Amino acid sequence: MQIGLPSLKSGLSGRFACVTLQTVVSLIGVMPQVARSQADAQAGVRPSISIVPRLSVSERYTDNVSLQSVGKQSELITQVSPGISISSRAGRIKGIFDYSLNELIYARNTSSRQSQNSLNTVGTIEAVDNWAFIDFSGNISQQAISAFGTQSNNASAINGNSTETSVYRLSPYFRGRLGGFADYVARYSWSTTRSGVATASDAKTKDASLTLNGATSGPLGWNADVSSQALTYSSGRPVTEDRLRGTLIYSFSPQVNVSLTGSRESNNYTTATKESHNSFGAGLNWAISESTKLAAQLDRRSFGQSHNLSFEHRTARTAWRFSDSQDVSATPVQSGTTTLGSLSDLLYGQFASVEPDPFKRTELVNRFLQDNGFRSDAKVISNFLTSSASLQRRQEASFALLGIRDTVSFSLTRGSNSQLSNFVTGLGDLSNSSVVRQTGASIVYAHRLTPDAALNVIAARQNTSGALGIQSTSLRTIDVTLSGRLGRQMNASIGARRVFFDSTTTPYTETAVTGNLSVQF
Repeated sequence: MQIGLPSLKSGLSGRFACVTLQTVVSLIGVMPQVARSQADAQAGVRPSISIVPRLSVSERYTDNVSLQSVGKQSELITQVSPGISISSRAGRIKGIFDYSLNELIYARNTSSRQSQNSLNTVGTIEAVDNWAFIDFSGNISQQAISAFGTQSNNASAINGNSTETSVYRLSPYFRGRLGGFADYVARYSWSTTRSGVATASDAKTKDASLTLNGATSGPLGWNADVSSQALTYSSGRPVTEDRLRGTLIYSFSPQVNVSLTGSRESNNYTTATKESHNSFGAGLNWAISESTKLAAQLDRRSFGQSHNLSFEHRTARTAWRFSDSQDVSATPVQSGTTTLGSLSDLLYGQFASVEPDPFKRTELVNRFLQDNGFRSDAKVISNFLTSSASLQRRQEASFALLGIRDTVSFSLTRGSNSQLSNFVTGLGDLSNSSVVRQTGASIVYAHRLTPDAALNVIAARQNTSGALGIQSTSLRTIDVTLSGRLGRQMNASIGARRVFFDSTTTPYTETAVTGNLSVQF
């Protein structure tokens, strides 16, 4: 099997190519084991390394390619998407790499040819046996620039409020034991976010931390950590935080423990220069049963209250989740993630109680999407970019029914991003509004018509509002798809979508029909 790295590299844009190809090379470094993995597959043993090239071609007809309220233009869009998926579950590299290059061709020349990258990779490299590790992750996707601008879940639409955003993270760390009294983890993290537009700020983050977990045998335990974070924006003031924290933990039983936390932190979240503050908190972890868990943490910090509440419950066929959190969010993409984002993100969260291992869970989600004809990058709810640190509140509730022939997923989200201080830059929505509020709801239904055919329906609604009355939008979409296998490695689908977008400035409606053919090699 040959993989065309030169052609792949030529398709990538600029600085994305270097990081993406480095990740490919690091994973392809295990190629000598592929032959053995293929032999194991023939013998009925699940291979530890999987490399699957693919090619997808789709045709989309839309009656409103420019998402306009008047003067609609119809268009036939051809999308050619070569891609590759690499998965490693054994050896020193455990991770998943999935990349597609999406070439968009507009038959009526309503837009010039476009190239869009789609990347999702996450993994861990064990550099030294059971001591030194390197975590890595990367994502390239289309993101909304402004929450108040034109919203669309269609990446092929001509939308000036959408941009290709990349996020990369590299984090080496060491773990071991100090004498017989504590386990330690020393970690350094570097991450970068780039949006490629002048109206949003790029960001770089550097984190260093040392965590100690007391090795105790009684009911009383402890942990302590010291951390330092520095975040710089291409447009805007830098944000820094230093923190020293200690926690006492009392276990009433293996299933229930409570904790008390005290910390000393120094940051410039709300002031022009760094100021020091004391903070305190309390927490509860309760494993009610093997399938039901409750966790809560409440802290009083320099900027106000932060909290994290989560509840999970699962049965043989259902998964229930609820979370409520409030904290500082400083990374541009994370700051705008007050909702669940793509379909794969939604399912990844819902399958957490079914499969806790992150790599196995990613494979489970990918397999579910492929078997039911869903696109992994399909947007359920749109995110947006910010250019400063903000106070983020998020509430999410979801339910999934995993049947033999029917799978139903419901999700409700509510979130807000608020200004932390008066030192907000002139970029992003928070420079024009003190708060951005978003609510969302979605229903995902998959029905297996036959072992090789499925009917899928996605219905979603998202409302956005700001401090001003004119800062209000609403996006409603319904997407129906019929998919099936034409062979062992070939899948086809046909679908229709209807979109309603309400806005005081740029309302529109859209109807689209799509046909897709994909082949794995």
